[in-house]
Amino acid sequence: MTEQRVRWGVLATGGIAAAFTAELVDLPDAEVVAVASRTEASAKAFAERFGIERAYGGWDALANDADIDVVYVATPHAAHRAAAGLCLEAGRNVLVEKAFTLNSREAAELVALAGERGGFLMEAMWMYCNPLVRRLKALVDDGAIGEVRTVQADFGLAGPFPASHRLRDPAQGGGALLDLGVYPVSFAHLLLGEPADVKASAVLSPEGADLQTAALFSWDSGALAALHCSIVGGTGTSASVTGSLGRIDIPDGFFHPDRFVLHRDGRDPEEFVLDPADGPRNTLRHEASEVMRALRAGETESPLVPLDGTLAVMRTLDAVRERIGVRYPQEG
Repeated sequence: MTEQRVRWGVLATGGIAAAFTAELVDLPDAEVVAVASRTEASAKAFAERFGIERAYGGWDALANDADIDVVYVATPHAAHRAAAGLCLEAGRNVLVEKAFTLNSREAAELVALAGERGGFLMEAMWMYCNPLVRRLKALVDDGAIGEVRTVQADFGLAGPFPASHRLRDPAQGGGALLDLGVYPVSFAHLLLGEPADVKASAVLSPEGADLQTAALFSWDSGALAALHCSIVGGTGTSASVTGSLGRIDIPDGFFHPDRFVLHRDGRDPEEFVLDPADGPRNTLRHEASEVMRALRAGETESPLVPLDGTLAVMRTLDAVRERIGVRYPQEG
């Protein structure tokens, strides 16, 4: 790592890998030096698209490339444990797409491995790095709405997705929960931490993936969260946090908001709007910048996306899956 630039490797060549790489190549302090895929042809095509110097037809070569400061793992969930583990073993720092792994056991293994190797590890929960989400959390933490009573959030896509699609394939961690539900769950965790009790219900596909899931969490404080995710119905992706003294509403796109409204008892509503300098709302650059800031500071995890928080989210996702009867083939 030079003082000016952080050198990235990208592991996988799908849609999210392309979106993140497009952000990286526009950042003056980032340099994408290598990409890897299971096939050399896919890696080369991706490298040509983004002007990347090295393309590897396998993960090992990328993991062992000493010129890489940090690897971005963008495979489907089912491969996160193997891909991130390979990179950590080789001494690379790693950013792993969410959901972090298939389950909390795999997540704990990666966290332990990063600790043994002294490497940086972070879940790519870009919502936590969003400037407006950070502002919202600061307001809640400062007591702007009093004691949190309820959290509501939803994320659904209309589909329909065929049975052959990754989102319907249990072997790839398919289903609404890990792809979409991780956002409402993580939003509730951001504000209230790990719940004391989890209740959930779902509609499952014939192959055993959750098509839509509803969850109700409770905390010892008396707070509740009502959350929903779906791959069979497009929702408003809205969220609301209600407290003893007011509430905050995110009207749409709660995981990458461009505005939210603070309602406080006895006061006019206050609208908080995304600063154009921080936009567009769907940018991934705040996440990339946080990784690079942490690496330059010599940190092994980000305070914005702490590993304890990631592990807690994975435990909660496990609990939801237990309630709705979803088990992945790899889990036996």
